[in-house]
Amino acid sequence: MKQQKIIIVTGLSGSGKSTAIKALEDVGFFCVDNLPVVLLPNFLQLRRKQSSGLEKLALVMDIREEGFLSGYANVLDGLTKQGYQFKVFFLEASDEELLRRYSQTRRHHPLAGGESLLERIRAEREQLQGLKGIADKVIDTSLYNVHELKHIVSRYVLKEIHAGEIEVHVLSFGFKYGLPHDADLVIDVRFLPNPYFVRELRELDGTSQLVEAFVKKWAETGLFLDKYLDLLDFLIPFYEKEGKSYLTIAVGCTGGRHRSIVVANEIFRFLKEKIKRINLTHRDIELT
Repeated sequence: MKQQKIIIVTGLSGSGKSTAIKALEDVGFFCVDNLPVVLLPNFLQLRRKQSSGLEKLALVMDIREEGFLSGYANVLDGLTKQGYQFKVFFLEASDEELLRRYSQTRRHHPLAGGESLLERIRAEREQLQGLKGIADKVIDTSLYNVHELKHIVSRYVLKEIHAGEIEVHVLSFGFKYGLPHDADLVIDVRFLPNPYFVRELRELDGTSQLVEAFVKKWAETGLFLDKYLDLLDFLIPFYEKEGKSYLTIAVGCTGGRHRSIVVANEIFRFLKEKIKRINLTHRDIELT
């Protein structure tokens, strides 16, 4: 059997574990949410008996399961001695951010008791300190939206799996919603004519052929793309030579719905012919 890659996603309630597990599922992991930790050895043994096997496995485990805190250390230690290798992702967020998220979702905190929500959050944080201490990756999700968190998780995992092989992420965004936190290269295309001010284009987005045609018809658009794509063609081999495994190219306009999408699509099409591992995200396309 090939060596399994097993990731345990854990951390504070409300910190984004569901988002993280979805990101892992998107990059090919078989994912299980809330598996009781005492069942993990039997589950792994069952998977090994299957002829097809599962090389990439991710599990969410946390205090929703009553015996998790008292049992995880012995179970993981025993499985490690059997040759299994684990990566533990620990997600957390500030008290203020967790309170905001609970207020928005109206979910109940899994810790029992009559204390206030803030006291439960702090109690859980204290109980999970030992687990946080053994984590391979700690992610504070306070400043990340759903798309950014999925990107960060998949970025870290793919870096582990494809060491030595660069992956490029092309990202469009709107400056009005903030800079992407993990961008390596940021290009501002607000100098291009804006389709927003054309009445019949305003409600469309950059995936529309009409918007694309409008943005690309200007001489400055073609000149800019020629120069910027030539620059990327020059830079990326040097990033690879220096061992950089992940490169995020962020393209921004005012709202992230027109010009940045058109330009990001062009960059993606250009690099897709040259780079094996590349993906594209339009972060703010659904926002107004």
